[in-house]
Amino acid sequence: MKIYSPLPRKRGRIEIIPLIDIMFFLLASFMMVSLTMQHLMSLRVSLPTATQAKSLAKPDMITLTVDRFGQTWVDGKQIAFPDLFKLLKRRAEANPHFPVYIQGQKEATHASMIYVLDLVRRAGIQKVAFSVKLAETTR
Repeated sequence: MKIYSPLPRKRGRIEIIPLIDIMFFLLASFMMVSLTMQHLMSLRVSLPTATQAKSLAKPDMITLTVDRFGQTWVDGKQIAFPDLFKLLKRRAEANPHFPVYIQGQKEATHASMIYVLDLVRRAGIQKVAFSVKLAETTR
């Protein structure tokens, strides 16, 4: 004989929402751990120099030289950044299409070259290029 309980019988169920939360947590954890496990190794690279470069010096252009200390030179004369900006702004107002060539010494930092490039762009000059010098060959 079966005796029935007045309380309804509860059936066991598997809750899937907490399982999904746990799976997303594990996925994110494994992704973060795998990103930190990468060991980036770099090599010091010496970029090649031009061997057939020709000087394109023209009177209607400006050649800026950046030395290893971040100082700028225009046609062999040292010039401060505010004075350089005024010079470039004046030349851009007279002729907005004149070219400016930026060259750097071998020891010049990348940050100083980009700073000079940004200064030239803020002056309103559109034709900007980096110039290269002929590499000195040793025989």
